[in-house]
Amino acid sequence: MNPTDRGTVAERIRASTRGRHAELEGTPFSAAMLAGTLPLDRYVDQLAAYRTVLDALEGELSRATAPSLTSVWSAELVKIPCIDRDLMHFAEDGVFPGSRAGAPAVAFAREIRAAAASDPLALLGFLYVLEGSTMGGAILRRYVTEAYGLRDTDGVAYYASGDRERWARFTARLDEALHGRAEQDGVVTAAGRAYRHIAAISAALSTGLGAAAA
Repeated sequence: MNPTDRGTVAERIRASTRGRHAELEGTPFSAAMLAGTLPLDRYVDQLAAYRTVLDALEGELSRATAPSLTSVWSAELVKIPCIDRDLMHFAEDGVFPGSRAGAPAVAFAREIRAAAASDPLALLGFLYVLEGSTMGGAILRRYVTEAYGLRDTDGVAYYASGDRERWARFTARLDEALHGRAEQDGVVTAAGRAYRHIAAISAALSTGLGAAAA
């Protein structure tokens, strides 16, 4: 049996997207962030791109009425206030987001809104990937803080929002909400689509990075 067909929904998503996760970590954007050489404007552009995506996702989930969605979604998962604090921090220093990753972010937001109308359960797959990104962000926070000389959670509120206990509660609710195999398969597939969109955002943020860093 394929390992992506076994286990809880969260385990299946993790197994099916392991390769995509590794590919993201190998992009010039991610490599520069880990090396502490990522230009600040690229970091701010990523925050702005994620805000576009989360505005669509959190908006659709907050309006959802299906029990399978309302039983998983929780106000404790809201991330937009964190990103807004980060963007405001950099704006006070005169650093504003550009449109470098705007197009792929809008494309992801468009798919989110379309899924809300035609395939609402897909929102849970998207949510898994976005919520999971803050768990990895807890590790990246140190690199970002050191690279830009930040203090406490200034500029890293989004990356600092990862919480293992909240993640455990979220994945437990996700596993409990999806009973049928078809429902689980749909959410696993949607998580893969989310990774493709995140990869497109990362690719846009990576464009010309080597030349810029040279």
